[in-house]
Amino acid sequence: MNTRERIYQKLSDIALGEFSDLVEGVRFVEGKLRIFLNDNSVMDIWISEKRKGVYAYHWERKLIDGTIYRHNNIPDREARQLKTFPKHFHKEKEENIAESEISDVPEEALRSFLLFAREVIKRK
Repeated sequence: MNTRERIYQKLSDIALGEFSDLVEGVRFVEGKLRIFLNDNSVMDIWISEKRKGVYAYHWERKLIDGTIYRHNNIPDREARQLKTFPKHFHKEKEENIAESEISDVPEEALRSFLLFAREVIKRK
């Protein structure tokens, strides 16, 4: 098991163990950890194998309400003006880019993203 797979396994355990009210299942798909939520949406967690510390936490809700949410630190031209660059957050739409305060520690980042998802789902 490589480093990324070990991280994904830890994240899987957190999702299933600490967020069982929200998470219905997990699967490893095409180099990502896919998390299935109880509102029929999915989260994809991607951690680069080649570039240490590069990640994306993407929550896909387009089929539910047309939204997406994504924290990542892949340099984006549209995010250059942000204090947190290269970290940024796509809020509801690809073009809505804001600062991202998500942790660089995968376990903390996932917990925070799942807490955010829980709140969004409660509101809707």
